[in-house]
Amino acid sequence: MTIEAVAPQDYDTLIVSDLHLGADMSRAREALRVLQENPYRRLILLGDIFADLNFGRLKKEHWKFLGFIRKLSNPKRNVEVVWVEGNHDQGLAEIMSHLVGVRVYQEYQWEYRGLRHMAVHGHQFDGFVVSNVRVSYLIGTLLYLQLQKWDSKNKILTRFLDRLNTRWLHLSPKVAEGALAHARHYQAARIFCGHTHAAMHKHDRGIDYFNCGSWIDAHPTYITVGEEGVHIREYVERPDDLHPGQARIDSEPAEFGDEAELPEDGEYAGVGR
Repeated sequence: MTIEAVAPQDYDTLIVSDLHLGADMSRAREALRVLQENPYRRLILLGDIFADLNFGRLKKEHWKFLGFIRKLSNPKRNVEVVWVEGNHDQGLAEIMSHLVGVRVYQEYQWEYRGLRHMAVHGHQFDGFVVSNVRVSYLIGTLLYLQLQKWDSKNKILTRFLDRLNTRWLHLSPKVAEGALAHARHYQAARIFCGHTHAAMHKHDRGIDYFNCGSWIDAHPTYITVGEEGVHIREYVERPDDLHPGQARIDSEPAEFGDEAELPEDGEYAGVGR
């Protein structure tokens, strides 16, 4: 698999997954840069955009990301914004529709250049999550969020545990196998998932499976679909990037400042608790 970093171009679709807004490791500020600096006709938020339902965990850069999504969903922007529900997002459909004006799907299909494309988060193909919803939430979400607070500023331990969990549960091959079978059932040529936090491309009997990776990793990735095909892109670090755990001074002006901003953080602080 080749992960690429190239100059921006006009894409049909840009896909990001697993931002985990509310988690200390979330790199929402960097993800926002990608969305602001690349032209695209469709944006797919491919699940686990939130870490959990507690909006009180959201930081300023997390609210800025959501504010940009709400403005981007304005019809005059001519960008289709699609939110595909992940296992961490479950229960947020109505809240998100109200908050950012984006419809939430269980899975999403579209046609491009005569090919059927599918986007589904991927937890549906993870037997452990499907069979152990409460255990997954208590250990996989709440404990993991607490570990991030205890970890060093570079989150070395929690990132190691995240990769170890993916390997121990064999998540990448499991999700890839399930996704490819799902695409074959619906006669799709390409299927896109998140969930595993590991960027990946697999071709099997005429079908391409792509995994977006995540935005809690030291090297976050995203996917573009355009005239030159499908590419997994790695975010290019900037000198002024501040990684999770470091102090942030947010002095950048808000995009589209002529429009109404999201309500103050506190208005949503108790939602989902």
